[in-house]
Amino acid sequence: MTMEEKERYARHLILEEVGESGQEKLSKAKVLVVGAGGLGAPILLYLTAAGIGQIGIMDDDTVSESNLQRQILYDTPSIGELKTKVAVARLQALNPHVRFCSYPFRLTTERADLIAEYDVVVDATDNLPSRYLIDETCIRYGKPFVYGSICEFKGQVSVFNYQGGPSYRDLYEYHESVAEFTQPQGVIGALPGVVGSIQASETIKILLGCKNILSGKLLLIDLWQGSFQTLVF
Repeated sequence: MTMEEKERYARHLILEEVGESGQEKLSKAKVLVVGAGGLGAPILLYLTAAGIGQIGIMDDDTVSESNLQRQILYDTPSIGELKTKVAVARLQALNPHVRFCSYPFRLTTERADLIAEYDVVVDATDNLPSRYLIDETCIRYGKPFVYGSICEFKGQVSVFNYQGGPSYRDLYEYHESVAEFTQPQGVIGALPGVVGSIQASETIKILLGCKNILSGKLLLIDLWQGSFQTLVF
């Protein structure tokens, strides 16, 4: 680790749970973030700042004005640009020690094998078919899956397929109606920041080998009520 890196990660290095050995683990890790929108923005920012060695960013969308209320990676001049292109430029400026792989397309069955190249997959999608596809592929390749979802003022976070733990399907049984599900569009801007930050934290904890992972647990967040609740399943 160079002196520059020691200065950059100084607040990690003084943590007993991280230290230099933990920071080295993060620098060698590969994380795929599926979705670069409301959840993806804080996830990507915090994983980049933490010094994850390689981060894959998958999203086929362009920046729109309605995104800017919550998608904090982007700004007004970014409107119309590919999210992956803007995200990589911003994130490289934040931490030049991180390698980025841009995937400017949607996750499909044909492309899902990309997941095999990564240590952890973080779900920042907004639709159920993609979520079930992530789950199915992570089970196939034995990869942990950090889940997050948001709606209006409420959010959820969990970790699936971690060291033999339950999968997404174990919590939410698959039904054919999934293909017709439409995600509600309303969301308070700060909610993805809260949920995405917790997803980033769970990802870092997995890479560090922490025992207290949200596997078999569902964290329920309600910003309107100001409440956090953890359910065991």
